[in-house]
Amino acid sequence: MILHDRIMPYLDSAGLLHVARLNDYWFKLDEPLISAFVERWRPETHTFHMPFGECTVTLQDVAYQFGLPVDGFPVSGCLSDFEQLMEGGKPAWQWFEELFGELPPEDCIDEFTVSYGWFQNRLRVMPNDATDSMVQVYARGYIMMLLSMMLFGDKSGARVHLRWLPYVADLDGLEKLFKHINRFM
Repeated sequence: MILHDRIMPYLDSAGLLHVARLNDYWFKLDEPLISAFVERWRPETHTFHMPFGECTVTLQDVAYQFGLPVDGFPVSGCLSDFEQLMEGGKPAWQWFEELFGELPPEDCIDEFTVSYGWFQNRLRVMPNDATDSMVQVYARGYIMMLLSMMLFGDKSGARVHLRWLPYVADLDGLEKLFKHINRFM
C-alpha cells in the first residue's frame, strides 16, 4: 500500500510511522545477509552460530530496531479469544463491515482473517478527494496490515487477522493501540 500523507498523522499518533517507513522505498533488504543469518540460526537454542561465537536477538534489539518501547505486562492467551474484545459483543464481521464499508468476497475470507491481496487491492491508492471518513478507512487498513504483516505476521504471510479491529476502531484514541502493542513486544 502507498503511504499517503493524509494517513501519516494516524500512524504517528499510534507510534507506528517509523515502522510504516520500513518498506522498499525507505529501507532496502539485504537478502544475502538475511540468507546468511537463516543458515546460521539454530532453532533448538534460539541462537545464531557465528564464526566469532553464538549470538541471539533480544527483546531490547527488537525494541531498538522498531523504535517501540517494551514496557508493560506481557499479553498471552489464545488468539481465538480476541472476540471478547469486540465492542459490546458485536460479531467480528459486522464490525469489520462498519469500519471498512464493505465485506470482502467469500473467497478472501478464512475464519477470522482476510487475504492480504484483498486489503492491498481495496486500499492500494487513496483518492485525492477522499473525505475524512474515507481517510480513516485507509488508515485502519494500513495499520491492520502493518500489524498483521510486519509486526505480528503469521507463517502464511498472506492474511490480515481481525483481532486488530478493537485497536483500530477508535482512530482518535490510537494511543491505546500503542500501549497494547507494547504489551505484545
